Amino acid sequence: MITKEQADFYQENGYLLVKGVFKADEVETMRRAMDGIIERAASTTLDHNAAWQGDYLPPEELKKLVLKGFHDVHYHDASFTRALCHPNMVSILSMLIGPNVQLHHSKMLVKPPENGAAFPMHQDQPYFPHDRHTMMAASVHLDDTDEENGCLCVVSGSHKEGPIAHVGRHFLNHQEYPISMGTPCPAKAGDVLFFNYLTIHGSGPNRSDRTRRNVLFQYRDAEDAPSENTHVNWGQGLMVCGQNPIFKAYTGAH
Repeated sequence: MITKEQADFYQENGYLLVKGVFKADEVETMRRAMDGIIERAASTTLDHNAAWQGDYLPPEELKKLVLKGFHDVHYHDASFTRALCHPNMVSILSMLIGPNVQLHHSKMLVKPPENGAAFPMHQDQPYFPHDRHTMMAASVHLDDTDEENGCLCVVSGSHKEGPIAHVGRHFLNHQEYPISMGTPCPAKAGDVLFFNYLTIHGSGPNRSDRTRRNVLFQYRDAEDAPSENTHVNWGQGLMVCGQNPIFKAYTGAH
């Protein structure tokens, strides 16, 4: 699915956009699944929004911002289980991580038209630090994305800097690390952006009349142990390809 040159690009730059990983019908199935999750969540008390309360917008604008986020979507619809271990994904992951790849978690992000919130620059590493830093995200695009509707922006080569101190563990100082410093990664529905969890990334607000929907899978090498017991879910460690060289009994964590 990718060439050695593309794999080398990922190792050097900390990210790689791969075109056409998923077919149009597979994308549409995931869109319908996402709509169903939102509808079911909205009928409960568990629905929530996650919008950055930054200081670059006036308060009246902040109130309008929405960024829908739900974790572990593969527990809610089997289309995401199929997607996370899709043959095309396995082919790419085995070249970028190695033969033995585990899922860490999944989530979906929705930026609605005209009021989809920005997500400031950050590394994913503070959320779930690991010893060998093999952890990577695979952002599956379910809509065409560009700068107008808040596509992801990455800072090429920033993964080589190692872990950087974050504000409250979540974000980098947005004055020192503005979203404008990143390279925009526009993509088509079905494309997947892979990036290391040390790669600085973020996204601007959705100012268009188009929805921006992404599903994000976090993967790691099976031998890359967490350095802190954070962001644990009871399905963590699902083998996506290969085998687990470390035999242990997995138990549920709440």
